[in-house]
Amino acid sequence: MGQAEAEPPLRCLVTGATGYLGGRLVPELLAAGHTVRCLARRPAKLHGRSWSGRVSVARGDVTDADSLTEALRDIDVAYYLVHALGGGSDFAETDRRAARVFGERARVAGVRRIVYLGALTPPDVPEEELSPHLRSRAEVGRILLESGVPTAVLGAAVIIGSGSASFEMLRHLTERLPVMTTPSWVRSRVQPIAVRDVLHLLVGSARLPEHVSRRFDIGGPDVLTYEAMMRRYALHAGLPRRVILPLSVLTPRLSSLWVGLVTPVPRALARPLVESLRYEVVCHEQDITCYVLPPPGGFLSFDLALRRALRRVGGGEAVAPAEAVAPSDPLPSDPAWAGGSLYADRRERVVNAPPEALWRVVESIGGQNGWYSSPLAWAVRGWLDTLWGGSGLRRGRPDPVRLRLGDALDSWRVVALERGSLLRLRAEMRLPGEAWLELGVASDAAGRTVYRQRALYHPRGLAGHLYWWAVAPFHAWVFGGMVRKIAARAEAGPAALPAPAHP
Repeated sequence: MGQAEAEPPLRCLVTGATGYLGGRLVPELLAAGHTVRCLARRPAKLHGRSWSGRVSVARGDVTDADSLTEALRDIDVAYYLVHALGGGSDFAETDRRAARVFGERARVAGVRRIVYLGALTPPDVPEEELSPHLRSRAEVGRILLESGVPTAVLGAAVIIGSGSASFEMLRHLTERLPVMTTPSWVRSRVQPIAVRDVLHLLVGSARLPEHVSRRFDIGGPDVLTYEAMMRRYALHAGLPRRVILPLSVLTPRLSSLWVGLVTPVPRALARPLVESLRYEVVCHEQDITCYVLPPPGGFLSFDLALRRALRRVGGGEAVAPAEAVAPSDPLPSDPAWAGGSLYADRRERVVNAPPEALWRVVESIGGQNGWYSSPLAWAVRGWLDTLWGGSGLRRGRPDPVRLRLGDALDSWRVVALERGSLLRLRAEMRLPGEAWLELGVASDAAGRTVYRQRALYHPRGLAGHLYWWAVAPFHAWVFGGMVRKIAARAEAGPAALPAPAHP
């Protein structure tokens, strides 16, 4: 049955609001009309979120009964989205203790429902034989179900969305290794689910009937092997077909070392995830849809979820967002290893000239005016681009002093223009990845003019990473030279400046 339409809003507590799912669940609960309180050990980590002014925050920890007593006061639904995975070898004991304290405090506080996101586990494997990670997730769910508070335990496998640890492992393995010798677990079947759909089910679980207290398997419409997921990732990311050679001799320990070597996912997190991939994790029931209607349009396919998770990384207009606009997008609070690789060369310089003089130099860059750096370096890059079938530096610029959004600028394109403060260019030369160049004009606290320059590069596959490291030694010469010469041109006085641009 579906959810009632005219029910009053609920008072929800979200634990783990600074984490991957919690940070995405809060705005979904607010959009559904609920009141939200967040439990955080360090409330300052929630500052700056677009929704931070619409929630209350309780300082505390799920292992601290006293802080939970206050946090759970007058709460209808408590979301348990924390775990100690990656916190050391005793993470299972920490999770066990936290679940017991949380369940007991929720019962005393009169909480009407607990909603917990756990892991999808194989029903034919006894709990004691599961990997430490899956065993701990199952145990936490059992403890909460035995708390005396009606509990919904949602079990998910791989969650597809930028920032999800399992998805980031998939991303980095596929992008960095064109040829892989992999453990046999790449042939295990998995039923992934889009993060958008996980959040939809979490929000909907708040309205489950009081008598419903049980586990639910949740998954998307596709059942795939990990190998198939890597191949599809390569296809959607524009990478060459991956060569995957499974080897049965790679133990979970060796596999986690291998993952830690080729990806930035921390080894303490990679090892339990890798150990869990030995099992086939496929939904054996999807009873949750008897209580929570599917999202509009149905659950996302793996391919559509993957495209949504990839779209922000590849979009020049969406580099380093201040806040995600969809659950599949990266958040500023995600770990540094999430969201795909994004290399950056950042430089800044105080300029002894008015901001408008500096902006005139910035807006006149390229074409006959040059790039305020080594002409030879830019010429060589242009020749190479021409040899590879690109446009090289032949296009120039349509106007010598004024730029407009969408203008071609030598081998770049203007993708953002805030006149007087920001120029963002996207590279259209042939590259094993995507690149952007940002030139900015600002003032510091002392009122001085500041020039800010940022070169960003998102590599595509192993070739993309190798390209960045091959050219990185020349950045001080090329990009450093740009900063110095742009500043010097602005400081040289009106006679050295390009003519002012007229509307």
